[in-house]
Amino acid sequence: MILSDNGKNFVGAEKELPSFFSKNSNVIVDSLSNDGIKLKFIPPYSPHCGGLWERGVRSCKYHLRRIVGNARLTYEEFSTVLTQIEAVLNSRPLSPMSTDPHDFSPLTPAHFLIGRSLAAPACEDLTAATASQLTRYHRIEQLRQHFWKRWSKEYVVELQTRTKWKTNQSEIALDTLVLIKDDNLPPLKWKLGRVVKVFPGNDSVSRVADIRTANGIIKRSFAKICPLPLQSENPEDE
Repeated sequence: MILSDNGKNFVGAEKELPSFFSKNSNVIVDSLSNDGIKLKFIPPYSPHCGGLWERGVRSCKYHLRRIVGNARLTYEEFSTVLTQIEAVLNSRPLSPMSTDPHDFSPLTPAHFLIGRSLAAPACEDLTAATASQLTRYHRIEQLRQHFWKRWSKEYVVELQTRTKWKTNQSEIALDTLVLIKDDNLPPLKWKLGRVVKVFPGNDSVSRVADIRTANGIIKRSFAKICPLPLQSENPEDE
């Protein structure tokens, strides 16, 4: 099932697609029918029913307004900023790619779009540079870096809120893929690792773990890690 916003463009597309498919590709229609794929809309004028994705849209708009501000950008420059922000959003980790304890690769939205994770060219940190002294290219790069630093921090905090324990439930299992909080990573770079050991306290509750990363084993408190995949407390919300 494909759950969609109830915007007029999506509703209109639903009406046009069956006609297009029936005239141009019976194979696609048969494939969708065999897989049981259906398109379902949330109620009209009820963005709160969108839940998680609407929260992501709000977060993107919130930081976009603050990084662009009163910057005078041409159409091409603003289009470039939006495309780079799209890449940042599509780089976020969703769940492990496999159960292999030595695999640190996460599934990202980019895998559904281009079949692989996204990468970005290396660039010096321009967040503290004076905007008036930068070339137009570096000014656009500075906007991207500002957006990354603001949005990635909020995203990690959001993950921690969703996975925060309310009661003393089962601990993080060994070999769980976790996202490690790091404020100094460049855009599109996420630090991931597998839990290899947890350390219970005097109350038998673990709050620290050893994590195996691509660069070796590190120790982090649970406040600095976010387990993947993110499981909802209500199975119907998955």
